[in-house]
Amino acid sequence: MSIRLSTSKQLKLLRILQSYTCRSFLHLRHLSAEPQRPSDQFNDSIINQALQLLQIPDNEWNTTQINHLLFSDPPHSPHLFFQISRRLPSHSQAIKFLKYLREHSPAPDIEYLSFILQAIIDLGIRELGSPADLYELYKASKEWNVPLTADSAATLLCLFRKSGMVEESFILFNELEGSVKNTRICNILLPFLLKAGRVDDALKVLDEMFQPNCDFHPNDVTGGIIFSWLIKSRTTGKIILDAKVVELVLKLGDYGVFPNSIWLTQMISALSRNRNGNIASSLLLELMNKGAIVATASCNALLTGLGRQGNLDGMNKLMAKMKQMGIQPNVITYGIIIKQLCRIRKIDGALEILETMNGALVESDVIIFNTLIDGLCKVGRQEEGLGLMERMKLHKGCAPNTVTYNCLIDGFCKVGEIERGLELFDEMKEEGVVLNEITVNTLVDGMCRNGRTSSAAEFLEQMQAKGFKSCAFAYTSLIHAYGNVNNIGKAMEYIQQMMKEGCSVDAMVYYNLINGLCKAGKMDDAMVVLSKMKEDGFFPDIICYNVLISAFCNRNKIDEAYKLLEDMEEAKVEPDCITYNTLISYFGKCGHLRMVLRLMKRMVKDDIAPTVFTYGTVIHAFCLKGKIDEAMNIFKNMNAAASKVTPNTEIYNILIDSFCKNDSVEQAVSLLDDMIVKDVKPSSITFNSIFKVLRERKLLEQAFDLMVRMREQGCNPDYITLEVLTEWLSDAGETERLKNFLEG
Repeated sequence: MSIRLSTSKQLKLLRILQSYTCRSFLHLRHLSAEPQRPSDQFNDSIINQALQLLQIPDNEWNTTQINHLLFSDPPHSPHLFFQISRRLPSHSQAIKFLKYLREHSPAPDIEYLSFILQAIIDLGIRELGSPADLYELYKASKEWNVPLTADSAATLLCLFRKSGMVEESFILFNELEGSVKNTRICNILLPFLLKAGRVDDALKVLDEMFQPNCDFHPNDVTGGIIFSWLIKSRTTGKIILDAKVVELVLKLGDYGVFPNSIWLTQMISALSRNRNGNIASSLLLELMNKGAIVATASCNALLTGLGRQGNLDGMNKLMAKMKQMGIQPNVITYGIIIKQLCRIRKIDGALEILETMNGALVESDVIIFNTLIDGLCKVGRQEEGLGLMERMKLHKGCAPNTVTYNCLIDGFCKVGEIERGLELFDEMKEEGVVLNEITVNTLVDGMCRNGRTSSAAEFLEQMQAKGFKSCAFAYTSLIHAYGNVNNIGKAMEYIQQMMKEGCSVDAMVYYNLINGLCKAGKMDDAMVVLSKMKEDGFFPDIICYNVLISAFCNRNKIDEAYKLLEDMEEAKVEPDCITYNTLISYFGKCGHLRMVLRLMKRMVKDDIAPTVFTYGTVIHAFCLKGKIDEAMNIFKNMNAAASKVTPNTEIYNILIDSFCKNDSVEQAVSLLDDMIVKDVKPSSITFNSIFKVLRERKLLEQAFDLMVRMREQGCNPDYITLEVLTEWLSDAGETERLKNFLEG
């Protein structure tokens, strides 16, 4: 029987095991009489003799006897020296023994000194207990030029880690000889550095483990430390570059160290949420190529991310790779693909996936059916959606639910088939499917959009009588509908009812009503709603003011527009580009050029950059007044403006038409040349203005040239072009040229 643990429990277990490893290691170092050693048998008599020789004061030690006893041929194992040192009465006595041998030993090899130091550290743990004192002991060993053994280093690191001595730990590690370092030591240090936030130092340790000539490569424990840290960092919001994550995971993969299914799935999900679907895809595919066992869940996480980015090609490639690697898609896999296909309106492809599932003996679930039904309804295939619901009923455990019916009701309401929606609503009740606010809101909104506002209000009242609590969406639909039919009183009643029932009334409810009234030209009603809006504690923003100002300007009610500008000033709402453009357009149409220029200057003074619409409006105003020279000056200033506004086709057309009407065909053609140079595409209107003046002046050859240029620009003639050219060229006997022009 296999046992599956959640990610949080796995991380907790890993921390416990790491902590237990250090504690157990220290405990065993205290209890054991010797470190791990070869299977040779120590000569107890030699140890006892050595201890007898060392019991006398150190200044009376007999060098000849000690050397004869300890340095025989063949030489004793370094473990013999460890045993002797461990049995000395104190660590200070052991230190004297080490110093004595450094001065009097005939053997050049200092390996046995490292084992004596190991014994000194063990004795120091029992006697001193203070990690700081042991660190001083370590520094003393550096002065004695006696290197640590791997066991000594591991012991000290565990002690320092327990006491939070991160800097001392990192110094010790860096000062270790390469032959002493091993994977176990790195695995003790890595979580300590990461927990202390010294990520760069931890990565340096990892880089050392990744070196090709290194003897201590990462193992599964290393991987567990790094993977758990990566997951924890992502969930706590700490910034880790996604490229660095992938690099670490792939480097560990080079040593056969791979994240488990849960960790890998979380990594892929985190990368995908950051819009790094390509990086996530590269990571998963590389791990597959390196031999990692990848579960379906990890593939599903990547499919979800790719779907969120709309990368259907990437999803198809991953599905092909899954097939190649023998990774079986499950119902979630198919659901992700179907959802994406429905999102991009490829419904037939989604239906094919449903058939593929049946062939693969993967049972569809309610979510997949609902996704397909919603997709069919969104593309106007409601009847097929109904058929799929009937098929859904035949699947065990796939009974249609509230979402199913809501999708179908919404689909029929969107195409104006309200009665079909109501039939489905009745069917829901008969089948015992629970209604929710979306069901009611959809029907209310559908009725309102199709001119059945009274029916919508009556339906909502019936539902309220049955205990249904209304929400802002249903009320907003009714408010908007009553506003459109000029029933402001009813709309305001629903706003009051919303407040009374505790529904969230926001400024958008008022904005939508005001906007609808402005479009209908009901400005008095719009101002009534504006006043009510202020009474209820909502203040209009610049968008609301712009809608009202534009509506008043369109109806030549400039005084009311001015009042709104004063209202804006009192409310400290700054005008924007749209406000100025609306007013400039109004005064331009009225021919008030002085006001147009004044508004434009004020616009620049307020640090609002004029747009191409602003310049077009001003140029058009001057052209209407026949002041073409002033219009050209404004045109020339466009490119010199701070915003570097580029003239568009409409502005060129206004100027060209004005020059043509003033019989200045040369200037008109010059502007056409300027258009083409600046890559502004001419339209049929551009050429028609010039054709008209050429016909009036009977400049046939120039007209032929203009026809060629029109074809070169890929501009199709319209009915005005034909009206101008047909009679003129026919009278001139150029019907064949006209025919070729039209065919071109």
